[in-house]
Amino acid sequence: MPAPNPQALDFLLTRRSRPAKTLTAPAPDAEALRPLLTAAARSPDHGKLEPWRFVVLQGAALTRLAAAVQRHGARLGKDAETIAKASDAFANSPLCVAVIEVQKPSPKIPAIEQTYSAGAVCLALLNAALAAGWGANWLSGWASHDRGFVQDALGLGPEERVAGFIHIGTETSAPPERPRPDLDTIVTWRDA
Repeated sequence: MPAPNPQALDFLLTRRSRPAKTLTAPAPDAEALRPLLTAAARSPDHGKLEPWRFVVLQGAALTRLAAAVQRHGARLGKDAETIAKASDAFANSPLCVAVIEVQKPSPKIPAIEQTYSAGAVCLALLNAALAAGWGANWLSGWASHDRGFVQDALGLGPEERVAGFIHIGTETSAPPERPRPDLDTIVTWRDA
């Protein structure tokens, strides 16, 4: 039986994302970010396909993405409030890691399993950042699903899509606890 790690379990039982709008500088530098990316890259990956990659966005890159959101939101006919909310997420972020799902052809590994792996990478990066003492939040939103935006602003190829934007920085306020699922309503026990 493996040795228990009560600190890790306690972290998982009490972890709480920090709203992206409450994050500020400083953010992790390359040296501090590298172990977080390493932890994320240890996510389950059936077939060892590595169906994901990272794009680290900071400084001028975030400003450029905020402007791209405004252009693409106007092109799509989004209302001003929706555009501003998506744009502000980049403009006000101290650092953002785009987790890019990269579908790989495989006769054995279905596309959906590659999508699950990319989602696991997002959660692992979020948890690694929180465990390292940073504030972090996993966002997506309409821009992440718009082909025009992801091709123009992030240079994604046709086999790529955004699994999530992980915003990382220094938290300015701890969020209140929120209601959690009632296990009795979502767990079915079977022994036969």
